[in-house]
Amino acid sequence: MNQAVVTRADLLESCSDGLRTLVDCVLDEGDFSGLDLTETTFERCSLRRARFDGADLTGARFLRCRGPEASFIQAELAEAAMTGCDFSNGLLRRARLTSARIQGTKLVGADFTDAGLLGTTFQEVLLSFAKLPGMSFRKAKLQRIDFSDADLRKCDFRLTQFEDCSLRGASLDGSRFEQADLRGADLGGIELRDARLFRGAVISRLQAAELLSQLGLEVR
Repeated sequence: MNQAVVTRADLLESCSDGLRTLVDCVLDEGDFSGLDLTETTFERCSLRRARFDGADLTGARFLRCRGPEASFIQAELAEAAMTGCDFSNGLLRRARLTSARIQGTKLVGADFTDAGLLGTTFQEVLLSFAKLPGMSFRKAKLQRIDFSDADLRKCDFRLTQFEDCSLRGASLDGSRFEQADLRGADLGGIELRDARLFRGAVISRLQAAELLSQLGLEVR
């Protein structure tokens, strides 16, 4: 099936006509920065290296899209949804994702530095090697999130519940985990000297045993 190639002019014309649904379209390497794309739906679209910097994507929906290295720097993504997408190595620096929903999506190596994630919901998301310094996940319920090798320095995980998640090899300097439930998190690669980060959190006996094994102690 041939996919329609969409240019900036095409998208402007489509939106001005009130047509805000794109299906099986190619927007690769296009520059859509600053456009008003509120409530626009992108379904099965290719967005490789497309630029949406500063665009208004409030309420936009990305369904099964492929957009490695797409750029959303300082974009407005409040109440947007990303479902079944691949935005690996995407740039979301200073983007606003207030109350956005991200599910079943690959964001490997994505850069969320200084992004606004208040009320953002993550479920079944690959965030390995992603940059998320200083983000707040306070009181969140994280399900099937892979944070392995991610930059999570100074993140707030207080009162957060982890279910089938991974923190293996993540950078956690300065992060807070008071009253977090870490029993559903893979803490592989965490050294005993870093265990102080989890002060006040709940961990399992197996996790405690793995940490203490570094001292040659055995928990029975």
